[in-house]
Amino acid sequence: MKQTYQMTARQLITLALLTAVFAASAVIFYDKFGASLLGRIAGAKEDEKARAAVESVAIPGLTDPSVASDEKNNAEVYKTISPSVVNITSTTYVQDWFSVEPQQGTGSGSILDKEGNILTNFHVIKDAQELDVALSNNKHYKAKVINADPDNDLAIIRITAPREVLTPIPLGDSKELFVGQKVLAIGNPFGFDHTLTTGIVSGLARPLRSEFTGRLIEGGVVQTDAAINPGNSGGPLLDSRGRMIGINTMIYSPSGASAGIGFAVPADTARRVISDILTYGYVRRPKLGITPPIEVNAELAQYLDLPVKEGLMVSQVYPGSAAEKAGIRGGRQPVRIGRQMAYLGGDIITKIDGQPVRSRDDLDRLVSAKNIGDRVQVEVLRQGSRLTLVVVLNDPNRKI
Repeated sequence: MKQTYQMTARQLITLALLTAVFAASAVIFYDKFGASLLGRIAGAKEDEKARAAVESVAIPGLTDPSVASDEKNNAEVYKTISPSVVNITSTTYVQDWFSVEPQQGTGSGSILDKEGNILTNFHVIKDAQELDVALSNNKHYKAKVINADPDNDLAIIRITAPREVLTPIPLGDSKELFVGQKVLAIGNPFGFDHTLTTGIVSGLARPLRSEFTGRLIEGGVVQTDAAINPGNSGGPLLDSRGRMIGINTMIYSPSGASAGIGFAVPADTARRVISDILTYGYVRRPKLGITPPIEVNAELAQYLDLPVKEGLMVSQVYPGSAAEKAGIRGGRQPVRIGRQMAYLGGDIITKIDGQPVRSRDDLDRLVSAKNIGDRVQVEVLRQGSRLTLVVVLNDPNRKI
């Protein structure tokens, strides 16, 4: 005979209370971590899908490089990808005492899609009043600037051309690069259009600053010994499968010509920039919302009698910013540092998500690695007391 278990009134009340506590805890947990966690999971899945798609797609016209000779691979990559590379001529008009004189510069770029969007370096198109784009078929088109990312020296321009003459370049994955890997560069050095050079990846994650903003290029740049010269800027750095894994941007050379050390912005950095510009019209970046902070060192710590010898002192907090909403405080004592006015006495940021913050570069690196909407734990020192504040990163440049 089947027995039936009956609960007492006390047991029913206890069960109801436990259920309510569990439900409330779940709501609090989701409110605090859920959106960010789900976003990360979704983002990770999308990254895996994108990477799998990149790795699985074979480019027509290219033999598997593991079975092709080096010479054959070079020839096939050049033949297949060179139609995706353009020559860019920028013109700026300069007024002298007697007339207006045109000044021209040249660079390279890569066709992104059939709509005529082209990726290049910001410094190739900076201050240009006219842009002329020459395709591999020698047809010329006027271009307009869509938007740029000076922090990473990238820009997107657009031409109006028949879809059938536009050959988009395959975008690769720079996360899997390794030192010693073969790479190829196609560009227009010294005006010699569609020149091919080859080499290897000779370094990864090199800290290189934008000459325009002074910020470190995201992800660190790819170093290569493939010959990169003036005019190569903005052109693609390719792997042996014909995928763009970097955008050639700068060389190290006492003479101004190739000395065997060139640098390229990683494709993964470019992918985010491309997506933001074409989707939102500008590059989105998560921010705390503070003015450039003051780097704390031993000398400043001694002068101000601070209990720490490293960190970032918050000078000012922008109204309505993520930092203000989280309760981060700026300083009130004005001082002049060089030509800039700053304020002492603000919170000293020492850690973000448990990672030490010793410089502005640390701050940029840790925040840039996050997504808009992420919650970060910011540890600050305030009047001798350590506090941990939760900051929800936002995009201060979002269009309303």
